[in-house]
Formats: sequence, C-alpha cells, structure tokens
Amino acid sequence: MSFEVKDLCFSYGSQAVLNQLSFTVQSGEFLSILGRNGAGKSTLLRCMLGLNPKYTGTIMMDGKDIKTLSNSQLARHIAYIPQAHYQAFSYSVFTMVLMGTSSQVSALSSPGSAQKKRAEDALARVGIARLAKKSFAHISGGERQLVLIARALAQDAKTLILDEPTAHLDYGNQLRVMQQLRSLVDDGYTVISSTHSPEHAFLFSHHVLVLKDGTAWVFGLPSDTITSGLIKELYDADVEENNLHDGRVRVFVPKLY
Repeated sequence: MSFEVKDLCFSYGSQAVLNQLSFTVQSGEFLSILGRNGAGKSTLLRCMLGLNPKYTGTIMMDGKDIKTLSNSQLARHIAYIPQAHYQAFSYSVFTMVLMGTSSQVSALSSPGSAQKKRAEDALARVGIARLAKKSFAHISGGERQLVLIARALAQDAKTLILDEPTAHLDYGNQLRVMQQLRSLVDDGYTVISSTHSPEHAFLFSHHVLVLKDGTAWVFGLPSDTITSGLIKELYDADVEENNLHDGRVRVFVPKLY
C-alpha cells in the first residue's frame, strides 16, 4: 500500500504537535521515522492508523482518504505492531497470533481452519513456530516482538506500522526483529516504523523521515540523510561517522574528550 500525507496538522488542545507535515511512502518500501522524544512520531502513526481522526490535511492510502474508510476496512490493509509488552494473561503464543485474524470473522464466530492455518503460517514465516504452545508471558522480549509481528501477518494486512519495535530489546534481538521486517518488505509488505536508532534507519530503510517541531525536517534516502551532522543537530550529540563495506554500513562513534 502507498501513502501520501499532505499538510497534516494535529493538536492536543492548544498544543500543536504536527504542523504542515507532508511526505510519501511507496508500496513495498521501508520508511523509518526519527525524532527526539515529543517530536510527534507516535502521534503521526496514530493519525495514519485512524486513531487520531481530528487532524487537518489529508492521509491518502492507495489514493483513498483514510477518513472515508471504516475501522474494519483499515484493518484489512494496516496492522499495528506495538512495543513488546508483558502479558498478564497466560495466553499461548498461538492464541496471541490467532487473535490477529479477528477482523476476518464475525463477532459471533470463532476462528476456523483457514484462520488457524494463517496463524501457523505466520509463526513459521518469522521463524518461531517452535514457540506455538508456550505462554506469551514466559518468552523473551525479542520473541514477544516476533509474536506481535506474526499476529500482524495473520491479520493479512500488507502495511505494517510499528512504534519503536526494538525498544528494550538486547542487541541480538534488535537485529533479528529488523531483519525480519526488512525480509517482509522484500516480500512486498510496506513497513512504517518509528525508531531512535540512526544505524537501524540507515541499514534497513528505503527512506528516512526526520521529525522536528512537528514537521518534516528531513526526508530522503538513508545515505543522504543519516549523517553525523544530522545527529548533532537533532540529538545534540557529537559523533564520528565511519563508513564500512563500501558505504553500505554507517557506524557512529561518540567523540571522546
């Protein structure tokens, strides 16, 4: 699914959060959204999910204004993946993923064989079929994040929207989650994800949107966007920029005094 956001404005009361924000995402692309805390990243994602409907401007999905679509119609096209969280109820991993198929059955019906097969396929797709019978509450944070991705796949939506998917994960799990997301993009999914990691944005994205003061401060290719100068201006952090593997990898090292 493609998206065109044009002149998007949103306020909480008198506090403006997004201001004349415009950008586009093509179908099958990975967009990373960077910005300091409070820059409007989560608010933007909630607008795109239809959860903050009182915005001005337009959000078009494949040429259709999302305000003209019902929640069930949006759920057929967009899946939201929150940060991994602890589940107080001891649902199995399989049940958690099966919940993603709820939009495919009526309120009075139970998931059938087609939905169960979709859940099984989703678990296999992200490489955690072995966890199907385990309690969601008793697996690692990285595994929980992969379960949430599998649940989104079971929803059968082709756009995945994620709010800081690697927050609170160790380094290995961060890479596993990001590699899975990029693999899904390579298979035709559209991924829109907020992040605090410039390195992840550089390595895995097609385009990067940098929010500052509620607007699109920078939008472009990772190689043009993610620089030591941007990190200095955005985060007030002095770093040295190192390009490896013919520029395909960019590492930022804090300057030592």
